[in-house]
Parts: sequence; structure tokens; C-alpha cells
Amino acid sequence: MKRLFIWLLLCSLSPLAQAFDLQQLSDQLARPDVIHGQFIQEKHLRALPQPLTSKGRFVLAKNHGLLWLLQTPLQQDYRITANGIARRDGNGWQLLPNKSAGAEQNRLFLAVLQGDSSGLQRDFELSLSGEPQQWKLTLTPRSVLLKQVFNQINIDGGELVQRIELLETQGDSTVLRMQDSTSAQPLSEAEQHDFAE
Repeated sequence: MKRLFIWLLLCSLSPLAQAFDLQQLSDQLARPDVIHGQFIQEKHLRALPQPLTSKGRFVLAKNHGLLWLLQTPLQQDYRITANGIARRDGNGWQLLPNKSAGAEQNRLFLAVLQGDSSGLQRDFELSLSGEPQQWKLTLTPRSVLLKQVFNQINIDGGELVQRIELLETQGDSTVLRMQDSTSAQPLSEAEQHDFAE
């Protein structure tokens, strides 16, 4: 009878032991070396009845950064790395002035996509629910600077990040949907060149 009780106790605890946690999510998102995909970004402004929508494609490369290739409503290429944001013009990549709030947002964006939960935990309270193939991560700002900008950030995903929602304190919001994401193809020569420049 005692063995049966212990076995039942262990069975009832096993779902707790198997719970999907932040470390597992970080490991899962950090696994791919390169992710290619499409994005649709909707900026909802209180003053406008319709969201501002932009579309394009992205390349996220571990140890390199992010290529954000805007295709509509205008064409513009950005590169986000640990060094900051660069924009491509006729003369190649030009580093943009490093504004502290913008730099913070870009570091945050990279941390989200790369699954750097330790980086996120410095600035946010993290709450994770779900399982590896369908999860939701809620980020609530800790720092005074981020509390002035965001009420909350919601991230949904499966194997990779699928949706990011930024809820701003002024009532505006941004929804970013990552579509057709794949980790199956390596960086092309052109992409390697873009990160190396």
C-alpha cells in the first residue's frame, strides 16, 4: 500500500516536473543558427482609425544579429546588431545615431527573438504559460524607463516566435506577426556580406 501511495504521489507531481519553463523556452529559441521569414507589422495609433501596416522579410542569425528588410509601403533595409542599427543607402550600411530609448528597444527586440530570457529578466517580470509547441510569454516592465514606454509586451510562439504585441502607455500598440519562419536554410552569400560589412 505504501508503494502504491508513493507511485500515485509521483504520478500527480509529474506534470509539475514536466512544466515548460523559461530555461526550456530560451534553449528552444536559441537552437536555430539562422531563421528566415516574412513579417507583417501593424501600428495601431489612437489618432488613426486604421492601423499603419508594413510588410517585409527578416533574417535572424545567431552571433550576427537581424536583417529587417522592409518591402511595403516603402523599401528600406535595416541591420540590428549589438553595435546598433544600420540602414542601407546608396553608399552601403550607415550606422544610425544611438538614441538610448531606441537602442534599448532594439536590444529588447533581439533578446526576444533569440530567446535571451536572462537579458529580458533584467528589465521585465516574465510570465510563461503553455507548452513548447504553443506558448505565451508576458513581459511586464520593471525599470522606470521601460514603464514610461510599455504597459506590457505579449509574445506568442511555438518552435519559433510567431507574434509580438507591444502595448504602450500612451494607448498605442504594435502587433508584429512573423510568418513562414524557417530555420532550414543557412545564410546566403549576400546575407553573410550584409552582416560582415
